[in-house]
Amino acid sequence: MDLLKSKFSQKASALQKEIKTILRENGDRKIDQVTLSQLFGGARGIKMMVWETSNLDPIDGIRFRGYSIPQLRDQLPKGPDGKEPLPEGLFWLMLVGEIPTADEVKWLAEQWVSRSNVPEHVFRTLDAMPTDTHPMTQFIVAITAMQASS
Repeated sequence: MDLLKSKFSQKASALQKEIKTILRENGDRKIDQVTLSQLFGGARGIKMMVWETSNLDPIDGIRFRGYSIPQLRDQLPKGPDGKEPLPEGLFWLMLVGEIPTADEVKWLAEQWVSRSNVPEHVFRTLDAMPTDTHPMTQFIVAITAMQASS
């Protein structure tokens, strides 16, 4: 995943520098006042997080990295004869913050396929579990079992 790691590393390095500058220049700045009812009410209305990946606006709807769903449907790469964006494109956007090219999406899809083998011991582990095991528990066990080959 050298291409993706490289792009992500570039973005992360620049962001780290920006955050250090913000904290150095404004680290003691107050951004909100909090009431006990807000605290006990699930932190509603408290400005307390920084995020870039998505924003849910009650009027405009959800945006991913600043793009609306119609914009993403239009701009993200699609498969041959496809009408909808490929999931690899949205993954790339969320991780790197840029609309990927068709070649970048193709490369990422190839990377995922090349890494898609599930070792036989994972299936044996899942088969050994009780049949009524919750699906999320099965998922966690499978991911943990794959650690040996990651």
